Amino acid sequence: MNSFKTIIKYLAPFKKYAFLNILLNALGTLFSLFSFTMFIPFLDMLFSSGETVTDPGEWELSYASLMSHFKYQVYLITESSGKFNALLFIGGAVLVGAFFRNFFSYMGSFFMAPISNGTVMTFQRRIYNKILDLPLRFFSESKKGDILSRFTSDVQEIRASISGSLDMLFKDPIEIIVYLSYMIYTSWEMTVVVFGVLPVIAILIGKIGKSLKSSSSEGQIANGEMLTVMEETLGGLRIIKAFVAELKMKKRFEAINGKVYKIQNKVMRKHTLSSPVSEFLGIVVFTFVLIIGGHFILSDGGSTFSSSEFIAYLVVFTQILNPAKDLARTYNTIQKGMASLDRVNAILEEKMNVPEIENPVRINDFKESIEFKNVSFKYAEKYVLKNINLKIEKGKTVALVGQSGSGKSTLVDLLPRFWDIVEGEILIDGVNIKDYKLTDLRSLMGNVNQESILFNDTIRNNIAFGVDTATDEQVEEAAKVANALEFIKEKDGGYEYTVGDRGGKLSGGQRQRLSIARAVLKNPPILILDEATSALDTESEKLVQEALTNLMKNRTSIVIAHRLSTIKDADLICVLNEGEIVERGKHEELLKNDGVYKKLCDMQMF
Repeated sequence: MNSFKTIIKYLAPFKKYAFLNILLNALGTLFSLFSFTMFIPFLDMLFSSGETVTDPGEWELSYASLMSHFKYQVYLITESSGKFNALLFIGGAVLVGAFFRNFFSYMGSFFMAPISNGTVMTFQRRIYNKILDLPLRFFSESKKGDILSRFTSDVQEIRASISGSLDMLFKDPIEIIVYLSYMIYTSWEMTVVVFGVLPVIAILIGKIGKSLKSSSSEGQIANGEMLTVMEETLGGLRIIKAFVAELKMKKRFEAINGKVYKIQNKVMRKHTLSSPVSEFLGIVVFTFVLIIGGHFILSDGGSTFSSSEFIAYLVVFTQILNPAKDLARTYNTIQKGMASLDRVNAILEEKMNVPEIENPVRINDFKESIEFKNVSFKYAEKYVLKNINLKIEKGKTVALVGQSGSGKSTLVDLLPRFWDIVEGEILIDGVNIKDYKLTDLRSLMGNVNQESILFNDTIRNNIAFGVDTATDEQVEEAAKVANALEFIKEKDGGYEYTVGDRGGKLSGGQRQRLSIARAVLKNPPILILDEATSALDTESEKLVQEALTNLMKNRTSIVIAHRLSTIKDADLICVLNEGEIVERGKHEELLKNDGVYKKLCDMQMF
């Protein structure tokens, strides 16, 4: 029920369209009823015995007055122009009613479009914005394919539920109420039969819908797993082919694909079951109505309504079955949507592990120092960093070295608060970084990582990423500092050249130099370099290292390096081992100590 209320909540921004949808559907239903009740004067004319119809007098705002005046008008046309012309008049009235019925029905759907598509837009915006706001911890514990599944297929299921909710709340009930009112007006005795079947349909469809929600949730989870396999395959095609693992990946995909197939079959079968069940029950009730109504007309005591009115009653009753069946199908659609809504809400309601205080301190410049005081951090139960104490003065270059898994990358990730520390504190200019506004804090820093992350956009837009006010001259100057000017000019279109998915149309060195140019343009006072040259060939490394040297001038730099030759001139080198700083000093000092750093240097030289 809470999920259903949440779905309805998303209709609020579109209440104008919802009101128009309800109004137009109501008008369409009234004209539909008008068309069907035209059968009464039509049948009266075919089977009449020539009785006289009297003038009903003044018009009244009621169904009885409307039908009396219409019958009288048919009678006048019949007397003056003959029965054929009267039939033409009735046929014209039926066509007018049918036209307005379909016109208002279409206009109701016309105003449903912005509601349906608007809710999809709203959900996708909220999910995307939430993804940007969530800390990295969430994504390290989630599968990309599952997130994409929630962003696409789950949102589409919610879209169907939103549309279904509107139909379930307004369109179908309006049709049922209008048609049922006419049936009660015509014969309340027979209409009691209709009330007998509706609870039965509701109970049966409710059981189907409850089972459907569970199966639908299972199906969406499996679909997310399938998208994860697809995403991993696209990202790892080179490795798959290099290790001749195509057959292995095919079997892996076929297994999850088969699982999705079986679950979707189950979901579809349950979803379609409601229609034949409700249709059969409707036919059962229709048969009862036919027998009871026929009995009333044929009984010796006579009936309260004529044969023509009974036929119109039957026609209207057949129309009440469609919204009743739609109501059943819509209920199942909403159950599927609720399962998807639960999955989407798992992202939207995810707690922020990197909270911001209510009145954060603003900062736009780095003046003195960065200090790690007794900092410890753990991902789960095991500590990755233990009791780190480190002070970095403004303008200095500090290098972090150590074996893989020693905690180097984690340490620098704590500074922009990609993760929050467990114990201790990190200070910038004497203020705890948790007290700063998060956007201000991260604006002080520029990152160049081992993996060059580029977007499928132009070279210009990748360099100017995050700096909306950058001029062409500033972009070109940044490219020059990053040693990227030469290869950019060789590309078709120069700065307008599109780099492809993740920069796939460029070499590793070219991608890295664009990453450096991006950091140059941002012009941050604090620079974080995470193994920026470790994946490059010798020639590319030389160009990138020159670009990095240009970038690091007059900046406070924290450098993670595997190639120790690149950090010989660092002001301070910290050696990490199993999450602790075991050595610190300059290059020559550490070599003389004959400790961990000396062993690392000897291994690289060997």
